[in-house]
Amino acid sequence: MPSSPERPASEAAPILQMRGISKTFPGVKALNDVQLTVYPGEVHSLMGENGAGKSTLMKILSGAYTADPGGEILVNGKPVHITGPLSAKAHGIAIIYQELSLSPNLTVAENIYLGREARRGFAVDRASMFSGCNEVLTRLGATFGPRTLVGDLSIAERQMVEVARAIHAHSKILVMDEPTTALSSRETERLFDLIRRLKNEGLAIIYISHRMAEVYELSERVSVLRDGTYVGTLPREKIKPESIVHMMVGRDLSSFYKKEHTGGSRGPVVLEVNGLSDGKRVKNGSFTLHKGEVLGLAGLVGAGRTELARLIYGAEPHSAGSIRLNGQDVAFKGPAEAIDTGIVYLTEDRKAQGLFLDMTVGENINLGVIGRDAAAGAWLDRGRARQRSLAAIKAMTIRVPGPDFPVGALSGGNQQKALISRLLETQPKVLILDEPTRGVDVGAKSEIYRIIDDLAKSGAAILVISSELPEVVGIADRVVVMREGETVGEVGGDTGVAINEQNIMALATGVDMAKVAA
Repeated sequence: MPSSPERPASEAAPILQMRGISKTFPGVKALNDVQLTVYPGEVHSLMGENGAGKSTLMKILSGAYTADPGGEILVNGKPVHITGPLSAKAHGIAIIYQELSLSPNLTVAENIYLGREARRGFAVDRASMFSGCNEVLTRLGATFGPRTLVGDLSIAERQMVEVARAIHAHSKILVMDEPTTALSSRETERLFDLIRRLKNEGLAIIYISHRMAEVYELSERVSVLRDGTYVGTLPREKIKPESIVHMMVGRDLSSFYKKEHTGGSRGPVVLEVNGLSDGKRVKNGSFTLHKGEVLGLAGLVGAGRTELARLIYGAEPHSAGSIRLNGQDVAFKGPAEAIDTGIVYLTEDRKAQGLFLDMTVGENINLGVIGRDAAAGAWLDRGRARQRSLAAIKAMTIRVPGPDFPVGALSGGNQQKALISRLLETQPKVLILDEPTRGVDVGAKSEIYRIIDDLAKSGAAILVISSELPEVVGIADRVVVMREGETVGEVGGDTGVAINEQNIMALATGVDMAKVAA
């Protein structure tokens, strides 16, 4: 692997150089002698496992953190001292975080001008602001106007407002952190078109993503961090998933998908869903799930996969159809009843709907079984709860100093493992895992795949909903496919149809598989 940045074909001088950047927190060396070189007019992807140091490096660039003495940052070849976010902006650096930093109660124009409002005397000159951002919105191809409330915009449109704010402030270096996490495939394509336009206009874009396909499609170069150190930079012609993975985690891509359990030795049917409907998004959901089996649930965005899972779990009421658990009809009035019966659900949005971010790791792990620790109906046995959380941390290899550490301070992969730990403490018979590896790095993905495989080997029945087809193909014994609110077919198992991306997409899009094969 290259040990230093490889210069692109362009003869342009670098717009950004970060040299010998280190950052020490109490007891932790987050960055150690890291370097990054970025050229104008390129998309430069920054990759690494959660905890590798990507966010720390970008927070130093954006002025949120101050680096240890000894390193230097050069913009357009000149050393700069970034003392805070305003200082970074003054040097033409803008960052768009995964959690957008917009004010939904303000208009588009007010958000674009936020902190540098146009004024007429002591009053804010809104008319000037409305007209002043028209040009940048038109340039970006926005379908909304400067007077639109940001709260009325979609996530993709809000991202465009963030980009407009950066361009309007004459930014030359734009950092985008996991920008497609909450976007549909169509919105993602529009974002990619916008990124290409900005690149062609000479903007330098630092792109952070865990999605290999995005990195491959967009990047001129990819730099990789591992354990707070710089590993190397790959030029366009050397960007391959297996090379990036090896640089990130020091092992090959072939070791990722753990599938030691054998789908052929599956047990009896545990969960049977027949004609389930909510009268809205889900029209006809039907499948069977066996003991010791990993069943994939695939489909395009909007097909109704999450909605079907929530009907099964009792999070939403169903208007038609039936659910049978171990041969008995069940109809849950809420998630608590589902959990008591042995069905648990891992939400796709762990931060908003799964974890209590202001609580500790131990408290989150024990939350579902806190009643077991009650003595005399009133007092909690905190020692027992602590031992349970310590055992879970060890079993799930959660990288955390201890159970008293705040879960909100963990990386995405470790947060996900803490949430899975909570579900497993209830000793479920059926696990519904909705996008179990969304927003986690490749190393954490591999560990989550191992957990899923171990659960299947122990006899658990597992339904995995995933938008990543390689993931579904890699871990599932069978795959049920949804289209427009209905389960429309199945691959693998006894169907005689191979589990591959082509066959899954044929069902998801309504294309005749025989014609696709031909």
